[in-house]
Amino acid sequence: MKTKLYILALVLTGFNGFSQVKDTLAEKILIYQLPIGGWGKQLDDKSVVNYNLPIDEVLLKRIKKTGNDHATIDNNATSKEINALIKAFKITKNPDYLKSAEKGIKYLLLMQYKNGGFPQYYPNTGLYRKQITYNDNAMINALMVLYNVAAGKNDFDVIVDYHIKQQSKIAVQKGIECILKTQVLQKGILSIWADQYNEITLQPDKARAFEPISLATGESVGIVRFLMMQPITPEIEKSIRSAIKWFQENKLNGYSYNVAKQNGKAVRILAEDKSSVIWARFYDINNNKPLFGDRDGSVKYNYNEVSEERRNGYSWFGDAPAKLIDKEYSKWIGENNLPE
Repeated sequence: MKTKLYILALVLTGFNGFSQVKDTLAEKILIYQLPIGGWGKQLDDKSVVNYNLPIDEVLLKRIKKTGNDHATIDNNATSKEINALIKAFKITKNPDYLKSAEKGIKYLLLMQYKNGGFPQYYPNTGLYRKQITYNDNAMINALMVLYNVAAGKNDFDVIVDYHIKQQSKIAVQKGIECILKTQVLQKGILSIWADQYNEITLQPDKARAFEPISLATGESVGIVRFLMMQPITPEIEKSIRSAIKWFQENKLNGYSYNVAKQNGKAVRILAEDKSSVIWARFYDINNNKPLFGDRDGSVKYNYNEVSEERRNGYSWFGDAPAKLIDKEYSKWIGENNLPE
């Protein structure tokens, strides 16, 4: 037992035969990396990955049993770890961190579809996991990593492998093409984007029971921000302007949405507030009415008709488009000398 614990201690401290490295976040990330190169958000169907937990012998065994089917870009998984490893390498120059990050980048390149989209999971294709996923910024997070690799930005200048950089550049371009193709047309007019898309037809699709086919505001804000970082083409400019126009036309004036404590429980409250502007999380893909999904797969157009569990267990409104419209879009227009 002492020998096993000693070996575990060496793994956690990064022993290299001559010196030891402190037990950092990066050291734990190395251990959690799956054989395919990505990371999971869960160890199994119940346990969420928590890097704050100390890694003892029991936890180490559970980590080693985690299979590739858990590899995902959902909930910031994989992109979060790659970013952390790059920062750690920048500081420590530990080659293991760079090697692990590059393996993670290769995983992102591997999982991308030929049409440029990214599934939520890879190689797991169960349920909605194979769908092209903008939900929770999954695809945009992956593309941001590859964009930084290709451009050598945000500490990613440490990636010097020419092949990885070139592949990342191509992947970003394919991703942009997919984004432009999936912007929803409403009677010939571009609007914003849905949460998920069929990976073959590129048509909007539903995911979990309470995530119906719809336009997704929060994710669309992330998509527009990503497009604003790219060299301007007529297609990108039209896409951005159309999305901004849609946001401007579909805001909900006079409401606020906040989390409060009631009887010791967190509840989400939609209330009248003349000074506030918000957007629904989801809008009907045809008529732009705010809509809400429930556990039973039903779609509601009245927020108060949503079950209490889903009303308080999911964020149905937000104000993310406000900053995009009021500040970022104007800045983008000015920096690129574009007409208002």
